[in-house]
Amino acid sequence: MEEQKEKILSFMSDNSYVPMKAKQIANFMEVPKSEYANFILVLKELLKEYKIQVTKKGKYMLLDNNLYKKGKLSINERGFGFVKVDGQDDEIYISGKNKGNALNGDEVLVEIIEFSKDNGHEEGKIIKTLSHEKDTLVGIFELNKSFGFVIPDDKKFGSDIFISKKHFNGAKNKEKVVVKITKYPEKGKKAEGKIIEVLGNVDMAGIDMLSLIKEYDLPYEFPEEVLKEARSIEKTIAKEELKNRIDLRNKTIFTIDGEDAKDLDDAVCVEKNSSGTYNLIVSIADVSHYVKEGSNLDKEAILRGTSIYMMDRVIPMLPKELSNGICSLNAKQDRLAISVLMEIDKNGKIISSDIKKSVINVTERMSYTDVYSIIKQENNETLTESEKNAIEKYKPYIQNFLLMEELAKILKAKRAKEGSLDLDVPESKIILDDNGVAIDVKKYETNFANEIIEQFMLITNEVVAEKFYWLEAPFIYRVHEVPDTDKIDELNKFLFNLGYKVKYNKDNIHPKAFADILEQIKGKPEEKVVSNLILRTLKLARYESTNKGHFGIASKYYCHFTSPIRRYPDLYIHRIISMYINNNYNVNETFINTYSEQAVKYAERSSDREKIAQKVERESEDIKKAEYMQSKIGNEYEGIISSITSFGMFVELENTVEGLIRFENLGNEYFIYNQENKLLIGEQSNTIYKIGQKVKVRVIEANKELRRISFELVENE
Repeated sequence: MEEQKEKILSFMSDNSYVPMKAKQIANFMEVPKSEYANFILVLKELLKEYKIQVTKKGKYMLLDNNLYKKGKLSINERGFGFVKVDGQDDEIYISGKNKGNALNGDEVLVEIIEFSKDNGHEEGKIIKTLSHEKDTLVGIFELNKSFGFVIPDDKKFGSDIFISKKHFNGAKNKEKVVVKITKYPEKGKKAEGKIIEVLGNVDMAGIDMLSLIKEYDLPYEFPEEVLKEARSIEKTIAKEELKNRIDLRNKTIFTIDGEDAKDLDDAVCVEKNSSGTYNLIVSIADVSHYVKEGSNLDKEAILRGTSIYMMDRVIPMLPKELSNGICSLNAKQDRLAISVLMEIDKNGKIISSDIKKSVINVTERMSYTDVYSIIKQENNETLTESEKNAIEKYKPYIQNFLLMEELAKILKAKRAKEGSLDLDVPESKIILDDNGVAIDVKKYETNFANEIIEQFMLITNEVVAEKFYWLEAPFIYRVHEVPDTDKIDELNKFLFNLGYKVKYNKDNIHPKAFADILEQIKGKPEEKVVSNLILRTLKLARYESTNKGHFGIASKYYCHFTSPIRRYPDLYIHRIISMYINNNYNVNETFINTYSEQAVKYAERSSDREKIAQKVERESEDIKKAEYMQSKIGNEYEGIISSITSFGMFVELENTVEGLIRFENLGNEYFIYNQENKLLIGEQSNTIYKIGQKVKVRVIEANKELRRISFELVENE
């Protein structure tokens, strides 16, 4: 039958084909009368598979791709959703009544029913679910005598799951469980399933993070064959290996990281020449030397794609035997590295650069706090006792760090001049007790020591990307494309009310236009809100095998090279560099043929894994913020309106916690949502609420299972 299907589809694909009735098709295809009945069955199968369609006049044709489209469904918690179609920028809007039995993440076939002028989206109706994304879910088991239900943690799933008694698997009421779906929801019927794993009581320590791991099916434990391979790697460097490397062990080299960091994969050295130029050496752990192509370690790293940093644990890309051991650039120990050697002038311009395999020995392991203490002293700022102690401890190296600061400021100024976007969006720091319970949430404070490392890594990634671009070698770039003009126009509608405007030419959108706005709002009350809105206007960065530049940092060439312990694209680039060096600095046809296809595959895989990692990290943070706010019910806080929607407004507190004020919690007034200007306007009082406005709120709900915090407005007394 499959062969006959292909013949029919090929026949209909011909440019000369016009819609025909079944008999006409059979005649043209010279189908024997004895096989006509079977031919009709094949046509029916193709109709069922939505590969062809039949007109009202009974004529057959290929499925109209303008009318029917395949894509992935993403459902909003309020019931409606959007379908993302490959190769199409705009998503298709699906109302709650038109999503049928399709679930969040399903691959679906959509019939286009209209084009909406209001939001610019096509509107569609789901006519068939082609495949389900998930067959297992995590949720809370609710016992009801002879049967039970699992209420999924993923509220977008859209259905409780019925569990018959024979499928309880020992689960008790209010326990977190993993359920396998045996029957997907149908008209008027819930999904059915069986419990395959009991995780434990919902209030048990660590169960929230474990549930998240299970929900996203993260590879938490390393397989034994991977661990065995990691343990077998030599803990010392063979003398033979040093012959083909430059020896940088005589250089004064530092790692600068957070106090808790264990996987140290970058080290820096700065020197100043008599001519006034700077020598910057950035050395990155040579992970590819230990993680061989095709090994169990390599396969596992590809599978994981990236390390995931949750609130109470890390799911690493590589086993700790490597990440915290031989691959970590620990102080006073010889380590293999790939070093980028750069000479930079007083304006931040690269005069020359080279990439070498090296051996290094880190002089000191520094923290951002220690380095900043030295910077503070130089600026005559008041020092704490611990800062004074740090300065005394690292006294021999003070000039080294001041030189780093000097060069970093030059590089930052150059980057700002070129239009790089300095989006100061604060991160959260969540403090947990010994049981993993959130006891404090505050803004994560950074200082110029962080900036030093950031600037050095940025320029290193640019140098490596540019070199391999001109070599035309297989490569993985970090791509950040120009934002869509309709998104910029939407942003400008909001900025207009504040007296700002992103000035751009549709044929030439430059990051400097956004950078100018960020410069204008610096230190002003609206800074935080505008920064967030600009961030939402920009596209998401991703990995690609072809270079398309990086809009956000105003760079023509960019990659991720500096973190091979925790990101696979970096590890892959290290492998490419090693192959290039081992191949006598030559990119030949064999080299290109071997790795080009890999680059495409690994770029796509890494982008997908990054998205999952970001989701998990964001949700783990949301869970712990809600947990922290559970003890704050009834407390009042000041915050700013961070966004306004058709169902309420979000308010962000000073400590980065964000909660929703629904319309019903805005008092007795009826509010109208002005979508164009993102305003809420009181119908009777004309009270206006706008993004960036300060308000006082009271905490009324904090639900860690729903990952939701709710506020009500406190009227000014």
